[in-house]
Amino acid sequence: MKRWLLAYAGLARPYRFERTLVVLAAVLLALVVSAAAIHFHLRGKLPPDSPRYWYFVYMAALVALALLLVPWPRLAVVVLSLATLETAFGLGTAYLYKLRLVDETVFARIEEAEYRFRWHPLLQGVPIPSGTGPEERDPYHNALGRRGRERTPQSLEGKATIALIGGSTTYDVAAGEGETWGDRLEEMLGADRFAVINHGVPGYSTVENVIQTAFYERTHGVSPRCAVYFVGWNDIRSSHVRNLDPGYADFHLPVQIDNLEARRLRQSYVSFSPLLMVARYLLVLGVDTARPVDRPSGLTSAAPDPRLEEIFVRNVHTISAINRQRGITTLWVGQVMDHRRMLAGERWGWVPFLRPEDMSPLVLRLNGLLKREAEALGDVYVDIAPEDFTSDDFMDHGHFVPSGSLKFAARLAPAIVASCR
Repeated sequence: MKRWLLAYAGLARPYRFERTLVVLAAVLLALVVSAAAIHFHLRGKLPPDSPRYWYFVYMAALVALALLLVPWPRLAVVVLSLATLETAFGLGTAYLYKLRLVDETVFARIEEAEYRFRWHPLLQGVPIPSGTGPEERDPYHNALGRRGRERTPQSLEGKATIALIGGSTTYDVAAGEGETWGDRLEEMLGADRFAVINHGVPGYSTVENVIQTAFYERTHGVSPRCAVYFVGWNDIRSSHVRNLDPGYADFHLPVQIDNLEARRLRQSYVSFSPLLMVARYLLVLGVDTARPVDRPSGLTSAAPDPRLEEIFVRNVHTISAINRQRGITTLWVGQVMDHRRMLAGERWGWVPFLRPEDMSPLVLRLNGLLKREAEALGDVYVDIAPEDFTSDDFMDHGHFVPSGSLKFAARLAPAIVASCR
């Protein structure tokens, strides 16, 4: 056996040192990949059946294939070259991202993206409706493509319909079925008297909210009695973007296609391979009409952005005017965030030209503008104090966990009862 192994590695007569070099390179690569896998596993960042898990399985398969091809060194070198590139693009960009030397990494994620959205020509991405069969039931969306219980025209009869409109904090990304603040709100108001319809979609700003209000506010043809807008965070995302488009069409809207994973060529198809991730990006860049958007030009600043605030206020006025013309009561809620976490400076990539610690005063400022405009327009502003929430109520900088959703609904419910009977 020993002699066979030595001969296989080219270390027995007649010597084949090209085999030896292949074996050494494969062993060295195996050590690097194994060390990385152990590191992520010990830190709890290598969950089973995740894209990152399959990346390391893929790397192990490449190294094993290279060792099997040792008798054919040229073929083995091809496989080793591929494995080396996968290691460099994967682990290499992950390390550079950690050092903040690059803005993105193609290293496999801990969690696979969930494809719950499809492309839409006006909104860029909308929720995919749940199917009617038991196996097609989506745990997040109903048959209308909205969060919450199934609705029929008959189920809305005799009830006051409340439309909830906003971004991921309205969609309530960290809450399961029946646990969103929209679900809790309907329970508190009484499902026999109110139907709370959740139109929230991750990433939506007041630009998308204007479109939703103008064209998609009804449910089964029924207009809402009241429309509640929980807004601010996704508008602040566009702060200090140079020459900001009034419809956010130069940065925010096109980025939403990838934020919602709404492309036909899905990332999950190639998420185990950094090289294929790069190839997918180049393919999308070359042939997709909606091309990926690079980091916009702008200047990092802690100051308010007058252009952004002007657009935000204009959108608030537009939404209010549409609803007033239709006889719909408009309620506004300023963004409730975990200001402790933001002031601590935890890193995030959602807002390109604001540091996390600069976000807190600007969120409060935008909430103040929203309150001022709502009162001037004769709308209802629901002032929910962030001091009523702790960090335990949030998953991150601004998304509630179920306990936070429940607390938020409890503070919103009295205003709904007073305004939407």
